[in-house]
Amino acid sequence: MNRGRLAPSPTGDCHLGNAAASLVAWWSARCAGGSLVLRIEDLDRARCREAFVERWIEDLRRLRLDWDEGPDRGGPCAPYVQSRRFDRYREAFESLKARELAYPCFCSRKDVRVAAGAPQEPGDELRYAGTCRDLAPAEVGRRRTAGEPHCWRFPAEGRPLSSYDDAIAGPWPGPGFKGFGDFVIWRRDDAPAYQLAVTVDDRDMRIEQVVRGNDLRDSAGRQRLLFEALGAEPPTYAHVPLLCDDDGIRLSKRQRGITIRELTETGRTPEAIVGGLAHVLGLTERAAPATPQELLTVYEPTRLGAVGDAIRLDLDRWRDPSIALDR
Repeated sequence: MNRGRLAPSPTGDCHLGNAAASLVAWWSARCAGGSLVLRIEDLDRARCREAFVERWIEDLRRLRLDWDEGPDRGGPCAPYVQSRRFDRYREAFESLKARELAYPCFCSRKDVRVAAGAPQEPGDELRYAGTCRDLAPAEVGRRRTAGEPHCWRFPAEGRPLSSYDDAIAGPWPGPGFKGFGDFVIWRRDDAPAYQLAVTVDDRDMRIEQVVRGNDLRDSAGRQRLLFEALGAEPPTYAHVPLLCDDDGIRLSKRQRGITIRELTETGRTPEAIVGGLAHVLGLTERAAPATPQELLTVYEPTRLGAVGDAIRLDLDRWRDPSIALDR
């Protein structure tokens, strides 16, 4: 049985891009006869809110999505909330440190930016130059004893890339991949970084397929390295095309991407939203209202790959419930 997961971050309400990725994750698991885990990824304590957890659950249910394990249902892999799993992350981190697969980095964000040299292209990832990788043990000890702030990085530079075949986006790495260098696994504030936390969670929860937005595609390469380092088998990956506004800007919580709650409160039905998303994702010829269950027979990952990495939406059309989305 194929185990998938829904992994919302409760820093805001579920927007159309979140809903699209959640639908594809649900379709992928259910078409394979698999089960789904709901996991709350609330590592960003400054932005996460408990109220958003409940609102996310309400919105997913509003779209007629269901799951088999989660914070509201329990299950054998509890807890299903990242803020309650720090002991698991600490254990994995200490294991990596013991095998010299983590090293302290004293560089600030500004230091990393300056060391990167050439100006970055829009959308480019800031690549760490490896400044602290070969510091002498005596210097590391002196700076740590002095209380100098530091994170911990995984030594990825120079390791063979763990390539994979994305079920939607195709082979990774693609021709435009520039590498990602050594990446952070433990933050300066003594908390796990995203890459380590989700790897440990997916390992512990026995996740076999990860479906999420295309902006996280390179993260799968990092996480596969961590799976290897932790002696675990990585899941398969499928990265969903990103939904953008009329100007090509990716929908996000910070950018206030149009939300499911906003749409339903102004008269757009959940079935219209599901049918509209299936249409823009390339699964149907028309945006006819439907439930996720009714669209199981048309789900095919290769159709999503055919629409490209990003999809622009006419948000004014989506916001007006008097306009049919299939016009």
